[in-house]
Amino acid sequence: MTRAALGVVALGLLFFSGTSTAADKATVTWHPSRPRLGDVAWVHVTDVIETATVEGSVDGRPLTFFPYAGGHAALFGVDLEVKPGTHTWRVGVVEAGREPRSAKGSVKIARRDFHVQRLTLPPGMVDLDPETERRAVAEGKQLATLYRTISPERLWRGKFTTPVGTTAAGTGFGARRIINGQPRSPHAGIDYAVPRGPRGRGQCRDGRSRRRVLLPGPADRPRPRSGSLHLYFHLDTTAIAEGERVERGQTLGTVGATGRATGPHLHFGAQVAGARVDPSTLLGLSLRD
Repeated sequence: MTRAALGVVALGLLFFSGTSTAADKATVTWHPSRPRLGDVAWVHVTDVIETATVEGSVDGRPLTFFPYAGGHAALFGVDLEVKPGTHTWRVGVVEAGREPRSAKGSVKIARRDFHVQRLTLPPGMVDLDPETERRAVAEGKQLATLYRTISPERLWRGKFTTPVGTTAAGTGFGARRIINGQPRSPHAGIDYAVPRGPRGRGQCRDGRSRRRVLLPGPADRPRPRSGSLHLYFHLDTTAIAEGERVERGQTLGTVGATGRATGPHLHFGAQVAGARVDPSTLLGLSLRD
């Protein structure tokens, strides 16, 4: 049996037993210690060598760890519609020359108030004809598969940067939208009110592109791996191909008003392991290297 397989077996036994002594307890810290709805948090397991096997979960949702700062770290996205309150986590560590270690605990997810946004749009942009409805359903299934795809390989490094060349902050995350009097899904991104033409750009040093053309308009979806997915909607043009490696600052496309848009702007969204998160918290992430 390989070392990796032995590590998985040992972790399974750790999680099954649910016990650990003071000598074999892993040290785990949360940043921030009390994340809010829509936040991107990160979990740090310290005093762990780079070749160790580290696994964990929050409410049964797996965490994807990578070597970081003398230990291992994992991003955790708090979905904008998750229930606030106490959520349980578990972590297990297996490394050569030491007894397996584990830890478990809870993290409190804080509430966050989102404003209500009332919009009036042309009926054709809201109530879809049968052909467009079929297209939306098919593309929704494709996106669901994409959102579930998580690679353990971490390609991104350093601080995330804004997707367009503006000093203004993006707005609108989590807004409860009522369109033509009908409640709709909350706004799972932030909007940058910039004129048509400025270039959208990558926020991290490296990633992979997943390109789709959807009802929101031509869109690029670079995936920096380790569970993070970025979305750019309403582009006039796209400048990268599916599967292309993306560098920080690379042009991804130009801002437009395609799809369901009343004027030129960039919709910038982010997901972490399928959780819809506020991209502004990703841009402000304290994890660095």
